[in-house]
Amino acid sequence: MSKTPFLEIRGLQGWYGESHVLHGVDFHVDEGEVVTLLGRNGAGRTSTLRAIMGLIGSRKGSIKVKGIETMGMATHRIARLGVGYCPEERGIFSSLSTEENLMLPPTLAEGGMSVPQIYEMFPNLKERAGSQGTRLSGGEQQMLAVARILRTGAKLLLLDEISEGLAPVIVQKLAEMVTSLRRQGYTIVMVEQNFRFAAPLADRFMVMEHGQVIQSFTQAELPSRLERLHEYLGV
Repeated sequence: MSKTPFLEIRGLQGWYGESHVLHGVDFHVDEGEVVTLLGRNGAGRTSTLRAIMGLIGSRKGSIKVKGIETMGMATHRIARLGVGYCPEERGIFSSLSTEENLMLPPTLAEGGMSVPQIYEMFPNLKERAGSQGTRLSGGEQQMLAVARILRTGAKLLLLDEISEGLAPVIVQKLAEMVTSLRRQGYTIVMVEQNFRFAAPLADRFMVMEHGQVIQSFTQAELPSRLERLHEYLGV
């Protein structure tokens, strides 16, 4: 008997008001897998992450988390299934310290990381625990945004452009973080423009265009797909 995917999306349609942005998205992610959504800006990658969380205007189709249909659920109930979303804008509260930002979200599911575990994974955050959120560098804010989800107990992480605009040394740290989380059994869906960052990290890649997945391939197939990818992505 085949295992139930951690995330299974079938025939997903999505709208912002009158604007139809997702046109039948289909893919699944198995537990412990890292999947990267590739595509040009406007291809529907971020909208797909937002739709999984119920943060899009309206949606139709099927989105199952651990076999549970979430289409009729409110965002907070989807989060309680162990789904954490790290949006591109990070959402760090400027008036709170690093540690206060970290402690802000409630624990939603069993097995969230403790603050000492988080500080072990992100030593920078431990050093800056008392600093105001906006005093942190872009890279530290990104680490904090991801760390905040790990505290909640989320096991499916939706990461939107986490490497964008960051120095190479920080991007390398984030790559180590993704690798470490994968080893610990987390399931990750990443939207990434930075192909060099995403390429070595993912088990599978989904290429999106016009609100649909137009092809998917595995890490092993990547070398043979590179030329086509460069055409699709304009990289």
